[in-house]
Amino acid sequence: MSDEAKLIDFGAERAKRIHDIKDKRLDEMRQAFEQAMPLNAKKKSKKKPKKR
Repeated sequence: MSDEAKLIDFGAERAKRIHDIKDKRLDEMRQAFEQAMPLNAKKKSKKKPKKR
């Protein structure tokens, strides 16, 4: 029987889960910031008005 093929590295698996959880939280924060401050919104120009 090959017990070596069935061994699980719990430390690595936990690290993957924690990374996924933090990545999910980061995506949620990124979406919240995009809703609050959209990046592709047109910026208002701060040009001086033309003199007539």
